Amino acid sequence: MIFSHRTHRSKAALLAALTFPFALLASPRSARAQHDAGHHMGDSAMADDGSMAERAMGDAMKTGPHMRMTALRPPSEGDSRRAADLAATLRRSIAKYQDVKVAEADGYRMFAPRVKKQRIYHYTSRARGLRSAVRFDPAEPTSLLYRKNERGELVLVGAMYTAPRTASEAELDRRVPLSVARWHQHVDICVPKMRELDRWNETEGGRMRFGPAGTITTRAECDAAGGRFREQSFGWMVHANVFASADPAVIWGHEHGKREAGSGRR
Repeated sequence: MIFSHRTHRSKAALLAALTFPFALLASPRSARAQHDAGHHMGDSAMADDGSMAERAMGDAMKTGPHMRMTALRPPSEGDSRRAADLAATLRRSIAKYQDVKVAEADGYRMFAPRVKKQRIYHYTSRARGLRSAVRFDPAEPTSLLYRKNERGELVLVGAMYTAPRTASEAELDRRVPLSVARWHQHVDICVPKMRELDRWNETEGGRMRFGPAGTITTRAECDAAGGRFREQSFGWMVHANVFASADPAVIWGHEHGKREAGSGRR
């Protein structure tokens, strides 16, 4: 698809950047469709809107009306041991990816590569994301997580596991215990209609109106805006910062605040 203005291309690129890595977390059919859409849009103009994209992605990962989290269960010794074993397995399996070139050789690709100064750089494997929809392998995370040091070098801090958006809390708990970690999911998202992609330009109070960090948070607001409402988008995700610390609270902690499971509207 060719847009008549460069700004429109920039917003379409932003849509692709925000959508592609999370498309891997849905069903294979949905993942393929969203990947194809992102591929055709491209990200050639992402550099122009880098600051906006960075802010939007950061906002999307914080607690708020678009975030649903699993409730933290009471701690247990068995869960603590299981989480420690998971962290040890993950740490051993991804240690080789401290060299990002090895990660790229194994099929991991940077999310939104033209967006500069990301807080956390996600390197996502499409193949591993699709496999995670049907089975859980603690040694094969969907995404690798990097930070940049003062020299601009990528430093591996951990990885991200994913699960299908239809997974129950019992299924999530079998993957990573819910007494230790809180899985998160993006909910109540309004997006423009496919023939109105230029509407990604719209802002309200300096914030994007549509998308996972948008100001529109209810179906009624989305209908009034002429958008498409998604009660539940993408799949479940959880970070494991195994190279950031030996403290389980840091390994399994994240910046999503205290929003409880089920608090998103259904």
